[in-house]
Amino acid sequence: MDIDPAILTELHGLRRRLPDVTGSLLSGVDGLLIARDLPAADADSIAALAAASLGLGRRFALTAGHGDLRESVIQGEHGYVAIYSAGSRALLAVIAGPAVDLGTLHVEARRVARMAGDLLQAAPVTNVPDPAPSFADNRAPLAVRTPMATLPYNPALPRRRF
Repeated sequence: MDIDPAILTELHGLRRRLPDVTGSLLSGVDGLLIARDLPAADADSIAALAAASLGLGRRFALTAGHGDLRESVIQGEHGYVAIYSAGSRALLAVIAGPAVDLGTLHVEARRVARMAGDLLQAAPVTNVPDPAPSFADNRAPLAVRTPMATLPYNPALPRRRF
């Protein structure tokens, strides 16, 4: 896929404008990397993890009745990973050190995510998936496991001894 130069310029500019940002990437909601500005990180793994986090966050926000997820911030011992929805088909993940000003980060990253989402939505993109499915019934129960002890005993099956 041809990456719009404006997206790469914005990713580079984010790191220039915020010195505590160590890198950023744009990924499809399926976890496939679209563009990156990560000098020393495993961008493919971060893209996949960010997509998983976004999917889980979307489900959580819908289940809680708060609508679609806009962003998620993970604070670790050595800094932050902020994940922003970039339209319906992509996400922006930003990695920053512990001294980053989160308010400024949100203002800058939201703008970049909105711009990237608009560009991706307008472009005929082949490897970015369709929007994530909406959950019509966000009150649906999660899967339930049946403990082995509650299953009926079948004397025809051999018994295992441990």
